[in-house]
Order: sequence, then C-alpha cells, then structure tokens
Amino acid sequence: MEKLTIIKVGGKIVEEKQSLEQLLDSFAAIQGNKLLVHGGGRSATQIAAQLGIETQMVDGRRVTDEAMLKVVTMVYGGLVNKNIVAQLQARHINAMGLTGADLNVIQSHKRLPNPIDFGFVGDVDKVNGKQLANLISTGIVPIMAPLTHDCEGHLLNTNADTIAGEVAKALTPYYNIRLIFCFEMAGVMQDVNDEQSVIPHINATDFKRLVDNGTIQGGMIPKIQNAIDAIDAGVEEVIITKASAIDCNKGTKITK
Repeated sequence: MEKLTIIKVGGKIVEEKQSLEQLLDSFAAIQGNKLLVHGGGRSATQIAAQLGIETQMVDGRRVTDEAMLKVVTMVYGGLVNKNIVAQLQARHINAMGLTGADLNVIQSHKRLPNPIDFGFVGDVDKVNGKQLANLISTGIVPIMAPLTHDCEGHLLNTNADTIAGEVAKALTPYYNIRLIFCFEMAGVMQDVNDEQSVIPHINATDFKRLVDNGTIQGGMIPKIQNAIDAIDAGVEEVIITKASAIDCNKGTKITK
C-alpha cells in the first residue's frame, strides 16, 4: 500500500510569512502522496475586529454566530487557503483548496447547544475517503480548510485537528498514513518553557496520567486525543512536532 503524509498546521504558522514559507518548502519536499490541513484563527480574529465583529472564545474554542461564520468562511476558505494553494503552485505542487462542502468530502452536524452554545460549529459525521483517495491518485495535493457542511446548505466551523484526524482515519483503507500535527513548539513538553523537555512517546495510559498531573492541558488535550483516536483507527504513525521539523522524526510520537 502506498504512503500518504498528512500535515496539520496551526494558525500561527500559516499567518506569518517567514514561518509559512519555511513550512511550505518542507511540505513541497515531502516525497509521494501528501495532504495539508490548516487553521487560521488569528487571521479570523483580526479580520473580525476590522469589521467590528466581536470574537467570543470559551475554553480556547471560537463561538461562531452568523456574523463570525461569514468571517471564518472568508478567511479559512478564501484568504488563508488560496494563499497556501498559490504558494504551493509556485513550488510546482499541484495543490487544490477544499472545504468539507467541496465534493461532499466532510459532512458534519451542528454541535448541540448544551452545555455551551458554540453556534455554527460542526462535529464530523463522515469523511468521504474514497473521493479524497481518487483525487490524490491523480497527483492532486488537497489543501483542506477547517470548514464542513451539514448537507442542508449550511457551512460549519470545524476544529482543524479534528478534521486532520478524521481525514486520516477515512484514508486508512487506501494508504499507510503518517499524520503530523505541527505548530510552534517542539512537541509535547514536560515544561513548556524548556524545548529540551520533549516527551518522546505518549500512549493512552501516559496521556491520562499527564492530564491528571497537569502536564498536558488546554488545547493540547483534544490534539492528543485526536492523535490517539487516529492510532486506534489504524493510522500508522502520528507525530506532534515543530513546524520546522516535519521532514524528520523529532517531536512526540503517539503510540499504541
């Protein structure tokens, strides 16, 4: 079975010119099949402020009312996504930007309003792995924005880590998957202020212990849960690492 590398990159990396260019150079150099999932939250917050739209966050997650849905659609599906696509084309990578609505690749449902009403936020129901695999088999490199749809005409803001994990799981029948979550840190660290304290391996038992003792907290919790779920579903390898290290084996490996 052929290999497929899936890179998920956080918003801060794609929103700064130098870090984005470095990432795209490394991504373009990856041999074989590949796919990129991106965020863009900081840009959405900035554009919303320019439009006079207030950003509401609960536990690090964006509340997406109708006005904010318009902003994230413009920013994620337009500004950030097409900038990445254009820059990859300049690197001779035949990239194609997608939201979950395009080709019906990701269907979601609107998250229930209890205990918190996050508005137009989607939880993934189904990823059309066959459709994505068909695209990839023609040499296209999908660039996926964190937007999905509910099959009733509504777009939904959807967590990019979740999209990366669900896409990886849906593509396991077609490829041996290597999933890399990359951001501005060197991996999962014992001490967030010490890059030498990267934890090299984490399994489900380690994860529970590290959450209980406070080493892993905040947005890192769902990121690692997505990674563990992906491994359990048959994804061959999951790594959490720095964006500048996607071409090597540095960082934290999630294991059975």
